[in-house]
Amino acid sequence: VQLQASGGGLVQAGGSLRLSCAASGLAPGHTFSNWIMGWFRQAPGKEREFVGSINWSIGRTIYGDSVTGRFTMSRDKAKNTGYPQMNNLKPEDTAIYYCAAHHRAQAEYTHWGQGTQVTVSS
Repeated sequence: VQLQASGGGLVQAGGSLRLSCAASGLAPGHTFSNWIMGWFRQAPGKEREFVGSINWSIGRTIYGDSVTGRFTMSRDKAKNTGYPQMNNLKPEDTAIYYCAAHHRAQAEYTHWGQGTQVTVSS
């Protein structure tokens, strides 16, 4: 499985961005339905932080404490693409955002996309 993240950019505080993560490379006859897609972020000098995740099959979402109430995870099953909608962005949301995925039978993320930079100006 390959993951392609996009949608980062520069936004003012209080603004919004929607990132995308497109999954590809599934074996013939397989779907992404048994996978979990997650998002992480890492700011300079800080540890990687969990942002949120979505269960592809049932759409259940989990969010990190710092983004709860501001970010919303969704997915388009037909496009095998996941979207974190990020609202009310704050300067502390500035980071490189990474999408990742794992089969729901696995406990850890096994596939990672390249990062996309999000910069929030004050």
